[in-house]
Amino acid sequence: MERRKITVPGVIRMKRKAKKIAMLSVYDYPTARLADEAGVDIILVGDTLSMVLLGYDTTLPVTMDEMLCHVKAVARARTKALVVADMPFMSFQVSAGDALRNVGRMLKEGGADAVKIEGGRCIAPTARAISEAKIPVMGHVGLTPQAIRRFGGYKIQGKSDTGRAGIVEDAKALEDAGCFAIVLEAIPWSLAKEITEQVRIPTIGIGAGPHCDGQVLVGHDLLGFYEGHIPKFVRSYADLRGTIREAFSDYVTDVKSGAFPSLEESYENAKDSQEDRHPEAGDT
Repeated sequence: MERRKITVPGVIRMKRKAKKIAMLSVYDYPTARLADEAGVDIILVGDTLSMVLLGYDTTLPVTMDEMLCHVKAVARARTKALVVADMPFMSFQVSAGDALRNVGRMLKEGGADAVKIEGGRCIAPTARAISEAKIPVMGHVGLTPQAIRRFGGYKIQGKSDTGRAGIVEDAKALEDAGCFAIVLEAIPWSLAKEITEQVRIPTIGIGAGPHCDGQVLVGHDLLGFYEGHIPKFVRSYADLRGTIREAFSDYVTDVKSGAFPSLEESYENAKDSQEDRHPEAGDT
């Protein structure tokens, strides 16, 4: 059976039908194309591109224009997946008016299907304004990386009774505000299970255990692009860092030794070059 285009109502129905939701955070055309072909339900263009692609230490520096550039690329790549654009730091916190202008850009200019904002009860009025503007909005509670300065680091949230109760109320407030789904990040699995059972909208876990309605990981993490500390909740499905480094090293060796390019990889006459033109090259 041919896979249908994923829609916001379709995502909500997946919870009702107890179908798990696979969400992946990717940032460019070729990777999004592969994710879409692999059957990913939701592609999140996460503000984690600040760290993953731009080399910053946190998600805070990435701008609206930088996010839009990547949202456009991902939206052009997908054919079936729902594309959700992360709203960067200070693009929605100042006022509901600012938030509406910026989320509107993500749909109108970026081609996204929905947006994601971080925060709980304090941001619920903004989530409601976005939803009432007929723009699908996904919430995000628990560890919210844009609040990293307040948390004092990437720390598990909801460990105390007070913390647990607060995150439950945050999730309910976002549901009441019209969010169609909620990301639960870095909270105890028992708390994630409690929230998932109490809200009618899907929960998407990252470091929140197996009882959420779906899961999300950063694509570069599951592909094994990085060395050093890997969060406990990340499962690596490949070692692309090793594979890519080896390929680059082999290329350098071949160039230095003169083994690349060979005559077979070189042009001899005009006919060769005409037959092997780059597909995007124009007539000259």
